[in-house]
Amino acid sequence: MRIATWNVNSVRSRLEQVVAWLEREGPDVLCLQETKVEDAAFPAEAFTALGYTAVISGQKAYNGVAILSRLPLEDVRIGFDALLPDGPALALSEQKRVISALIEGVRVLNLYVPNGSSLRSEKYTYKLEWLACLRRYLEAQDGDGDPLCMVGDFNIALEDRDIHDPSRLSGGIMASEAERQALRLALDERLSDVFRIFEPEPGHWSWWDYRSGAWDRDSGWRIDHIYVCEELLERATGCLIHKSVRANEKPSDHAPVVVQLQWPPEDGDEVPW
Repeated sequence: MRIATWNVNSVRSRLEQVVAWLEREGPDVLCLQETKVEDAAFPAEAFTALGYTAVISGQKAYNGVAILSRLPLEDVRIGFDALLPDGPALALSEQKRVISALIEGVRVLNLYVPNGSSLRSEKYTYKLEWLACLRRYLEAQDGDGDPLCMVGDFNIALEDRDIHDPSRLSGGIMASEAERQALRLALDERLSDVFRIFEPEPGHWSWWDYRSGAWDRDSGWRIDHIYVCEELLERATGCLIHKSVRANEKPSDHAPVVVQLQWPPEDGDEVPW
């Protein structure tokens, strides 16, 4: 099973690019963030023509998440309040940032974590509240017992090796200790960063700011992540950032990230490594 994540920064603006990438790469599942479109206007037909079913949670001009799958989608859950029927979770679910589905026995959870804007912004406080809710959500998710693959644009460089210039940028927005610690607490020991199993060195980016010639200078960040539970980690055979997509004409500022899993396991299968 190949599961991909991609912040497309408007699915309608980038539709031709997404379709071309799906035709070329053919992942089983593609999780999209920042679709920036209401559900009624989501271009599902373009993906249906390629054999993908779409489940979506969107809003006009902002946020928005979707899961495209060539495999059957079951038990779709939208928002934190799908598992946490309380006031804080309901309020945080007003922004469309959380969607999950059960696919071949794997719970695929797609997230668009708030950016936070700046350390002194109310949006930063909102981001920390959102991450605290994510921690509670994952604890509730544990009760299902399904293998979990959590993907998305996390808007956090979890370590200094995830930033092109940590001496200057570490401690600022998307790299502050409070953000990093909040994400670590949510992950606990249940989820691992599968990309780092295969690529431990710095210099791998998934996002390049449109400003200041970041792409031309390869001044990027790794903020698009795939986290998997131990059961899936044992079945992972690779994880790649499709960097070349960022060189498209009028691209998203993010590149897709793809994990390959030897899943579902068959009788007699050996663990890949």
